[in-house]
Amino acid sequence: MALIELDQVSKTYGSGELTVYALRPVNLTIAAGDYCAIIGPSGSGKSTAMAIIGCLDRPTGGRYRLDGRLVNQMAADDLAEVRNRTIGFVFQQFYLLPQLTALENVMLPMVYANQPPDKRRSRAMQALEKVGLGNRLYNRPSQLSGGQQQRVAIARAIVNRPKLLLADEPTGALDSQTSQSIMAIFADLNREGMTLVMVTHDSDVAKMCNRTITFRDGQIVADSRAPASLAC
Repeated sequence: MALIELDQVSKTYGSGELTVYALRPVNLTIAAGDYCAIIGPSGSGKSTAMAIIGCLDRPTGGRYRLDGRLVNQMAADDLAEVRNRTIGFVFQQFYLLPQLTALENVMLPMVYANQPPDKRRSRAMQALEKVGLGNRLYNRPSQLSGGQQQRVAIARAIVNRPKLLLADEPTGALDSQTSQSIMAIFADLNREGMTLVMVTHDSDVAKMCNRTITFRDGQIVADSRAPASLAC
């Protein structure tokens, strides 16, 4: 079953001779449960595609369906609800609130989703335990290493149990050993059925995914799957 469907989706800026084609008409289908890396040089369109998939930007042309819903016709409030309930986000920078504990940071998405306080706490604890931080619930970001902060960010991204996890250079600020541990968490989440789409410049990270989609000049130029024996 398709979770993501891009049908001739494009993104342009300006008009006439000043038109900039950030994304040329792209067709892309990602099935539920897939684990994809999006790669390409700077300016290739991969970040634009990720922003559209994440409902952070609207396409100029074409149609985007997420879980069967036509996203590019949604009102702003509906898009905000999709971002909160259907999609989890992990970025290179962790974007944790420094004055809050790990547990409080992870509870934030549930506050916006109007979940009751007792449910927020129990689910946030479960999410932190899943990423191996059950013993760091009350530490603030300044008391955590970079890898631990990224684990908190992952727990925050999954606490509302989204269907789709989007990761934008999630290992870009981490050393290689810590990156391996973060990728192991992503692999576990995918094995449990979560769909993951990751933008990365790191070819070694991309090889850990089941599928690699390559962008260049605003277009998809390659789309390949790893052999079953090599995929996470």
